[in-house]
Amino acid sequence: MSWGTELWDQFDNLEKHTQWGIDVLEKYIKFVKERTEIELSYAKQLRNLSKKYQPKKNSKEEEEYRYTSTRAFLATLNEMNDYAGQHEVISENMTSLITGELTRYVQELKQERKSHFHDGRKAQQHIETCWKQLEASKRRFERDCKEADRAQQYFEKMDADINVTKADVEKARQQAQLRHQMAEDSKAEYSSTLQKFNSEQHDHYYTHIPNIFQKIQEMEERRIVRIGESMKTFAEVDRQVIPIIGKCLDEITKAAESIDHKNDSQMVIEAFKSGFEPPGDVDFEDFTQPMKRTVSESSLSNSRGDGKSEPKFGSKSKGKLWPFIKKNKLMSLLTSPHQPPPPPPASASPSAVPNGPQSPKQQKEPLSHRFNEFMTSKPKIHCFRSLKRGLSLKLGAGPEDFSNLPPEQRRKKLQQKVDELNKDIQKEMDQRDALTKMKDVYIKNPQMGDAASVDHRLAELGQNIEKLRLEVQKFEGWLAEVEGRLPARTEQARRQSGLYEAQNTSAVNSCAQDRESPDGSYTEEQSQETEMKVPATDFDDEFDDEEPLPTIGTCKALYTFEGQNEGTISVAEGEMLYVIEEDKGDGWTRIRRNEDEEGYVPTSYVEVYLDKNAKDS
Repeated sequence: MSWGTELWDQFDNLEKHTQWGIDVLEKYIKFVKERTEIELSYAKQLRNLSKKYQPKKNSKEEEEYRYTSTRAFLATLNEMNDYAGQHEVISENMTSLITGELTRYVQELKQERKSHFHDGRKAQQHIETCWKQLEASKRRFERDCKEADRAQQYFEKMDADINVTKADVEKARQQAQLRHQMAEDSKAEYSSTLQKFNSEQHDHYYTHIPNIFQKIQEMEERRIVRIGESMKTFAEVDRQVIPIIGKCLDEITKAAESIDHKNDSQMVIEAFKSGFEPPGDVDFEDFTQPMKRTVSESSLSNSRGDGKSEPKFGSKSKGKLWPFIKKNKLMSLLTSPHQPPPPPPASASPSAVPNGPQSPKQQKEPLSHRFNEFMTSKPKIHCFRSLKRGLSLKLGAGPEDFSNLPPEQRRKKLQQKVDELNKDIQKEMDQRDALTKMKDVYIKNPQMGDAASVDHRLAELGQNIEKLRLEVQKFEGWLAEVEGRLPARTEQARRQSGLYEAQNTSAVNSCAQDRESPDGSYTEEQSQETEMKVPATDFDDEFDDEEPLPTIGTCKALYTFEGQNEGTISVAEGEMLYVIEEDKGDGWTRIRRNEDEEGYVPTSYVEVYLDKNAKDS
């Protein structure tokens, strides 16, 4: 089966067919090219999708990815990113192995086809030329034969005519012979030309054209084979990435199987556990015995009209009731009135002093006494400082020691801060080690650099490391303080809780009286004289985490005041002190003697001189 023998007369059709084959190849190249564009677009969309749902760094979303379900989702996003990468590999391989190769092959194919059909046209032109020569020789032979025949007839006519001279007859005879000779020559030429044409025609149709058509056939078959190989490559490129895509899908399945609902539930507990214990029962308030009734949430919140609360509370106490108190009640607790200050010794009543507070018509039982009775029956209730910190957390305040958080959450934040600082220290130490090595190299090889140029940076790194270490010590101290009092972390704390509940009412009342503050708030610092081995904390430590208030004026003590209750300060008559908080209507003024001594004194005991700026504000 050969195109040269079977299609010897289909030159034009073969030319059209081979052009069609090239068009098919170019169409396939275009198809693969569009497929690569689709793969790139798909990969880009997958990457954008994965990036869109990735958690933002240093955001709240990043903290949410500690749960197994969200970690599995994050793993899915990462695997989808790898999955997109495999589609990019498909596009790259198809572009290099198919599109690029076939594009070059099409150019070569066009050149080869052009060459073969050029040879075929030359062969056709040659045989056509031979045919034209044969036709010309044939017409010349025919013409010479007709001329010889006419010359012969003319000679015979002249020879038969008796009236023609002998010379005319001889002339006619010679002319006839000449024509016959010319006819013979044309015949010989025609015969030679015919033989030559037949030979050329045989070579054309049995040698030249078959060879040319055979080359065209081979070229077309190579094109068909090449497009088949490209289709195999098309499938193989996909097949090569199937194992990797399978691994991506396996990793997604593995991530899904790693989801642990129990672990996530436990992490929710660890994330939001406050460390507080549920509040105990609220005792019945017996209004028939007003002097002995116990305090309750409503009695605390209903004492709004008695004055203003102490603005600072014990930072190391743990509140139990505040998570369940409504906002208005919480605010009323934080602004609960002070107990009325004592009247000055020179006046019959506090109202006699010009700037003294008005005495209430009916003397109420001090809030601290009622609170102490409540603490007797429910000894584990915590101080109002926790209530204030709960509110400050709502309002967005964030002290450095995280004292606004519940104990368990505070411990986690402090531990996280310590870990971050340790990482920063390690980074600074690595930089210092690298610079030290660089300095040694400079010392050994001065031509490489000046060793003194790194001294300044080394000094800075040393200072940074020292500062970070001080920060670590500070936060570790706070962390040790928190871990030392979490009820779930030490057995000693649980024993302390049991011992505390076992104490009799009188002992608790005694301790509570010693810890009474101007506003009657209760702090959980234990007295050193009690039998319980509970570590005590000084009242001043409760204010360590807050910035000192600025002075707004000065005051002069009109009388001597013995500050016996917690939160008050003793002053001598005539002593000059600084005012840091003026009377808000509760009869108490907050003053400061020095950086370490400050507290409340009755407003009627001092004469206040406010600064001009404080008055304007």
